[in-house]
Amino acid sequence: MSLFIIVALPFLGALLPGLMNSAGRSACAGVTFTVSLAAFVGLLTNLPAIIAGEVVTARIDWMPVLGLNFTLMLDALGFFFALLILGIGLLIIIYARNYLSRKDNMGEFFTYLLLFQGAMVGIVLSDNILLLLVFWELTSMSSFLLIGFWKHLPEGRQGARMALTVTGAGGLSMIGGMLILGQIVGSYDLSVILQNRELIQADPLYLPALILILLGCFTKSAQFPFHFWLPHAMAAPTPVSAYLHSATMVKAGIFLMARMWPVLAGTPEWFAIVTTAGIVTMVLGAVIALFKHDLKALLAFSTVSHLGLITLLLGTGTAFGAMAAVFHILNHATFKAALFMSAGIIDHETNTRDIRRLGGLRKLMPVTFVIATLAALSMAGIPLLNGFLSKEMMLEEASHTTLYGTPWLVPALATVGSLFSAAYCFRLIGHVFFGPVRDDYPAHPHDPPAGMWLPPATLVVLVVAIGVAPFLVEPFVKLVTGALIGSAAEMPSAHLQIWHGLTPALYMSIVAVTGGLLMLALFRPALRLWDAAPRPEAKTIFEAIVESSAAAARLLILPLHNGAFTRYAAIGTVAILAAGFHAWTTGTIAEATREMQSAGPVPIAGWLMLVTATVALVLLHRNRLLSLILIGIVGLMVSIGFVFFSAPDLAMTQFTVEVVTIILLLLALNFLPNRTPIESTVLRRVRDAGVAIAGGLATFALAYHYLLRDAVTTPISEFHLTNSYEGGGGTNVVNVILVDFRGFDTYGEIIVLGIAALLIYALTETLLSGPVRARLLNRLPSHTISGDAHPMMMVVLTRVIMPVVMMVGFYIFLRGHNEPGGGFIAGLIVSIGVVMQYMASGFAWTSARLKYPYHGVIGAGVLIAGLTGIGAWFFGKPFLTSNFTYIRIPPFDEFEVATAALFDLGVFLAVVGAVMLSLESFSRLARRTHVPDSEHPMDIDPSRKAPVEPAPPSPTPVGQIPAKGDV
Repeated sequence: MSLFIIVALPFLGALLPGLMNSAGRSACAGVTFTVSLAAFVGLLTNLPAIIAGEVVTARIDWMPVLGLNFTLMLDALGFFFALLILGIGLLIIIYARNYLSRKDNMGEFFTYLLLFQGAMVGIVLSDNILLLLVFWELTSMSSFLLIGFWKHLPEGRQGARMALTVTGAGGLSMIGGMLILGQIVGSYDLSVILQNRELIQADPLYLPALILILLGCFTKSAQFPFHFWLPHAMAAPTPVSAYLHSATMVKAGIFLMARMWPVLAGTPEWFAIVTTAGIVTMVLGAVIALFKHDLKALLAFSTVSHLGLITLLLGTGTAFGAMAAVFHILNHATFKAALFMSAGIIDHETNTRDIRRLGGLRKLMPVTFVIATLAALSMAGIPLLNGFLSKEMMLEEASHTTLYGTPWLVPALATVGSLFSAAYCFRLIGHVFFGPVRDDYPAHPHDPPAGMWLPPATLVVLVVAIGVAPFLVEPFVKLVTGALIGSAAEMPSAHLQIWHGLTPALYMSIVAVTGGLLMLALFRPALRLWDAAPRPEAKTIFEAIVESSAAAARLLILPLHNGAFTRYAAIGTVAILAAGFHAWTTGTIAEATREMQSAGPVPIAGWLMLVTATVALVLLHRNRLLSLILIGIVGLMVSIGFVFFSAPDLAMTQFTVEVVTIILLLLALNFLPNRTPIESTVLRRVRDAGVAIAGGLATFALAYHYLLRDAVTTPISEFHLTNSYEGGGGTNVVNVILVDFRGFDTYGEIIVLGIAALLIYALTETLLSGPVRARLLNRLPSHTISGDAHPMMMVVLTRVIMPVVMMVGFYIFLRGHNEPGGGFIAGLIVSIGVVMQYMASGFAWTSARLKYPYHGVIGAGVLIAGLTGIGAWFFGKPFLTSNFTYIRIPPFDEFEVATAALFDLGVFLAVVGAVMLSLESFSRLARRTHVPDSEHPMDIDPSRKAPVEPAPPSPTPVGQIPAKGDV
C-alpha cells in the first residue's frame, strides 16, 4: 500500500466516528477499528521490502524552491515505530470501547484518537523535516484534545494545558534546530541530511542545532527538567494514558533522537547532554514513582524513568547502546501499555486508584492479577520476561560508560535507578493484589468483561514470549538497529539471550532486585522520610513561571495593544523609519546613473490634482460623503497614472475596484452619521501628522534615489518577461504572473476576499437579529428627499446594457492571458453590471431574477481554483503549476488552451460572489426585512407607480394639546 494512503487513512477516518455517533458506541468503535486495521494491514504489505533492506519512498513536490515537499520514507526504524503506533492502537480501541461510560461522547473521543494516530504515523514516516515539524505540532494539538477529553475535570484541563505548553515550547525550539540542519546541508530531506554526518558535525552551528533539537525531544519525551508534565496528563481517560504515554506521544522524542542518531551522535556534546539527561531522569523518575499512591501516577513516573533509560542508551553513542534502546522500546511498549490498561481496569471496577485503599485483589480479580503481575515483573527486570533482557543490556552498556571522567558514576546510578524501579514494581504487586481482602472498597471488585482484559492480555503474551524466546525478535531488532545507526557504526555482534554468564550486569541486576525487595520491606519508614524531606514541587515552579511570564507580557503589551489602530500604525511606522534612517546614515549611496526626465504639462496637471485631492481628504476627512468622493478622485488619478506608465491591466483593475468599492461604501455610509466625531486631542493629531509626513518624506527619498540608479542585480521582471510565453503560454505578463508564477498569492487573495464578504454577511445577521435592529426599524428613508427611487431612464438603460456588460466581461476574461484583462477584472466588470441592476430596479426585483447563492459562488470559485492547482500533482508538477497547448479546430485558426483559464475562472467566481454577497448584506440592512417587498419604496417595478407620500402633519401651536392620531 502507498505510504500516502497509510498516513492519510487515520485523518480521513477521523470523519467517521462523529458521523456514526448516533448509530451507537459499537459503531463508533467499529469504524475506528476498521480504519486503524486498514492502515495496519497497509503497513504490513511493505514488510517484505523492509526485510530485504529496502527503503520505501513516496514523494510529491509541494514547494521545491522552499524545500517543502510531501516526501515519505519507510525504513526499518519507521516501520518499527509505525507498527507500535498502529498495532497498540488497535488494542486501545477495543479497550476504550469497553472502558468509556455511556456519558462519554464516543464519536468525539475516537475522532481525536485517529487524528493523533495519523499525526504520529506522519512523524515516523516523514522524509522531510519541515513536514515532520507539521506532524509534530499536530501531535501536540491532538494530544491536548485527548488529555483534556474529560472537560468537566479541572485537573484534566490543567494537564492538557501543561502538556501543550511544555511540548509546544519544545517544538518551537526544535523548529529552529531543524532549520539550521537544513541550511547546513542545503536540503530539508531527511534522507539527504542523514548522509552528511561529517558536514554537520564540522559546522560551527552544530552545537546550537543539537541543543535546539534535543530541547524538542526532551520536552516531548518528558526528560528532566521537563518531566513534570507527563504525570499531570494522567487526568486523561486511561485509554489515552495507555496509548499516548507508553507507545506513542512520549516515544516521539525518542524516535527523533533515534532518527537523528547517525548525524548527531558520537560527539562529546551529544554524549554529555543526552547521557546526563537520561541517567538523571531515570533515577529521579524511579524514586518519585515509589512514593506515589495513585496507580496511574506511579506508572506515569515509571514511564518517565524508563524513557530516561532509553535516552541514556542512545546517549552513549555506541551501536550496542542503540540496539539495547531499540529492544527496550519494544519491551516497554508491551508491558507499560498492559500495566496502564490494568490500572484502568482496577479503577473501573473499584472506583479508586489509591493504592492505600486497595489490597487483596488477587482473589477478587484473578485475571487482572495475572496480567498486571506479569507486566510489573517484566518492568522490574525479572528473568524469563522481556524487561529482564533489555534491562541487562542497559546495565551492561552502563558498566562500560565513563561520564565526566568517572567510570563508576553511570553504573552506580543505573543500579540505583533499577533498584527503585524494582521497588515500585514490587509495591504495585504487593500493595494492590496481596494482603487480606478488604470490606471498604468504594465498589465491589471483580474482573471486567473480556473486551477490557483481552487487549492487555495480548500484550502480556508478547511479554512472556519475548522473555522466554528472545531469538524470535532478534532478527527484527537488529534490522531496526541497522536502520538506526546507518553507516555511522558497525552492527553489534551481541545476541539476545537469557544467560550471558557471570557479568557485571548480572551482579548489578541482583543488587537491584534484592535492594528493591528490601526497599519494599522498609517502605513505611522510607515514606515518612520522603514526606518529611523538603523538595521543590515542579508543578508549583511551572505555574509560577507561567504566571510571571503572563504578568511580564501584560506589562509590555497592554500599554501598546490598546485597540487603537492609530497607535499600532504610529509604532510600526516609527520603527520602520528608525531602521531606514539607521541604514541610510550608516550605508553608502552609489552615484546616480540616470538623468531626470522632463515632465510635460499633462503629468504635472494630473499630479497636482492627485496632491490636491489627497490634501483635501486629510483636511475634510470628517465629512464622510465628501471623503468618499475625494477617495474616488484619488483612485481615478492613480488609474490614469497606470495608463500613462503603460500598465493597462493595473489601470483597468484600479478603475473597476474604485467603482465597486465606491458603491459599496455609499451603501455602508447610509447607516453612519454624516460626520465623523472628533475623538483625538490636538497633541495626538500633531503627533500623527508628524509621523505621516516623516513617512511620506522617507518614501519619497527612497523612490527618488532608487529611480535615479540602475538595479545592482537583474530585476525579477526580466525573468517574467523572458518566461511569460515560454513557461506560462501567455504574452500578457501581468496575467501570467497572477495565474502561474505567483498563483499561490492570487489563490490566497481570493480566499481572503471571500472571508471578508462572509464576515460582512455575518455582521449583517448580527445586526438584524440583535439590539441594533430596533434602531434600524426607526430609520425610515425620506421619500421627499429621495424623490423617484427608480428613474425610468436608468432602469431601461441598465437593462439594455446588461447583455453588453456580460459580453464585455466574457471578452475581457478570454483575452486576459495575452491581452489586458483576466478573471479578476472580468469579475469586477460583471459585478458592476449586476450592481447597476440593483441600483436601478431595486433589490427585490433584481434578486428575484438572479437566484444565485452568493456563498456558493464564492465557494465554487475557491474550489475550482484549488482543484486546478491540485491537478498539477497528477502530472508530477508543484501545486498550481499551469500547463498549456495549442489546438486547431477547422475552420478556425490555431488557438491556445491553458489550465490557467480554469484558475482564472475560480478567481472570476470568487470576485463576483464576494461583491454580490457584500451588496446583498447592505441591501438587507436597507430593506429592514420586516417590510414586505411590495411595500418597500426601494423595490418598485417600473411598471408600477411610486407610492404617494402622505402630507406631513401641520405643526401644532404651542400650548395646544395634539388631537388623537397626530404625531
